[in-house]
Amino acid sequence: MSPEASGDRSSRLRTLLDLLADNGRLSVTDAAEALGVSEATVRRDFTSLARQQLVTRTHGGVVAASVAYDLPVRYRGGGADDVRERIAAVAADMVTPGQVVGFNGGTTTSATARRLAARSDLAEAATQPSLTVVTNALNIATEMVLRPHVRTVSLGGVARPQSYELVGPLAAGVLDQLWLDLLFLGADGIDTETGVSCVHEGEAGINALMVERAGTVTVVAAAEKLGRRTFARICDLQAVDTLVTDTAADPEYVEMLRAAGVEVVLA
Repeated sequence: MSPEASGDRSSRLRTLLDLLADNGRLSVTDAAEALGVSEATVRRDFTSLARQQLVTRTHGGVVAASVAYDLPVRYRGGGADDVRERIAAVAADMVTPGQVVGFNGGTTTSATARRLAARSDLAEAATQPSLTVVTNALNIATEMVLRPHVRTVSLGGVARPQSYELVGPLAAGVLDQLWLDLLFLGADGIDTETGVSCVHEGEAGINALMVERAGTVTVVAAAEKLGRRTFARICDLQAVDTLVTDTAADPEYVEMLRAAGVEVVLA
């Protein structure tokens, strides 16, 4: 079934952005052929993307307008079948308009933020901005600030080139003044005994503060992270409300997490 027949507009928009990421520009004719939809549908989709300032309209097509396309490959989406993209799609739908949403750095949180920003219902909401994003990740802040429907709050601090995360006392000082409705937390390990962890102690410290300031904590992580303990603890498992992971997760370990009080959603 084609994207047009299924009515999956969000999927079409994400596919168009992926095509733009590869080519830099896209014509109405080429997009219609790639998606298997009418040119009229593509024009409406291009208008929607332009309204979100994700593209710039040209005669007969669009060109990429977001600096997101210049980000390193490790932070770009891998398509609908990519594990991180599946997790991100499920997680992004958990957000309701008006919320204050936090993100730490990482490939899965970056994908979630990108999916969230592309939600047409948020872009077209009557009240603008319809969402506030708080992040210590420079790449997420850079992408979000281009969306007029998103108010972007970037924490201060020292940037780590390995993850684009801002760490240190400046980031901690800003966090101390804020509250988050929902935090999407990326991690290097999720263990039933040792909790949530990452490999860098500076990132762990800021991530821990984000957990403390959040009403709801949702970990977004691939199944390969389950049962893994890494260098620096972010938080105990009791601080996690929900885990969004993929269907490759060990069923027995998933049940252990659920028994510990974590809602596990498989993408």
